[in-house]
Amino acid sequence: MNFTTLVIEQQQHVATIWMNRPDVRNAFDETSITEMRQAFRLLEQDREVRVIVLGARGPAFSAGADLNWMKRVAGYTEDENRADALALAEMLNVIYQSSKATIARVQGDCYAGGNGLVTACDIAIASEAVTFCLTEVRLGLIPATIGPYVIRAMGERAAHRYFLTAERFSAQEAHRLGYVHQVVTDDELDDAVSRMTHHLLAGSPHAIAESKRLIRDIAGQPVDEHLMSDTARRIGEVRVAPDGREGIASFLEKRKPNWLTR
Repeated sequence: MNFTTLVIEQQQHVATIWMNRPDVRNAFDETSITEMRQAFRLLEQDREVRVIVLGARGPAFSAGADLNWMKRVAGYTEDENRADALALAEMLNVIYQSSKATIARVQGDCYAGGNGLVTACDIAIASEAVTFCLTEVRLGLIPATIGPYVIRAMGERAAHRYFLTAERFSAQEAHRLGYVHQVVTDDELDDAVSRMTHHLLAGSPHAIAESKRLIRDIAGQPVDEHLMSDTARRIGEVRVAPDGREGIASFLEKRKPNWLTR
């Protein structure tokens, strides 16, 4: 598939999606939203791909919404705005629901909706020079479609501050909040992403997909009989699945599991 706003590179089991609109600081519009959704769906179907890295070309990770796009939506009706916002919400959910392990490689400033891209990924690694900002209230707007992912990442209490004040916060503060998992220098960023992909590729593809499903389904749920029964059912199913049987056998036989060689 030919993309106009993205570049996809693949090396063995790792695919990297590069946002490629450096002239507008990788701000997104209808086209880039559609292409991002298509790219993740395309890679979801590729059995060779086990890790997806989301990065950006140029000086910024993402400036959020494209100004020309904002000019267009300013004239939309409420119904048209709802449909437009739903496209962004669906794109973020495609990233969040991916069965592959996903990493946000954040090398430049990340504003407004760009934060949705970071927090929809499983893991975020940021350069120490990155600045984050949820700017929406200063434009009379709210971070609605990105809200579920951002709040999960930074926590409700921090969201009260940064949603309402639109303050900038540093990569170091983002790390303190758990918003990003690791902060490194610019020169170390690619190595840090590479090391993380190495860890992810060591795991069973099926187990990683089911671990992601487990997190989505049980986070915040009360530990009751229903949850205990549900988790017991899940581990029972995984133990008899091909990767489960192979993982246990390879451990007992002191050999590498076959997903490391296939």
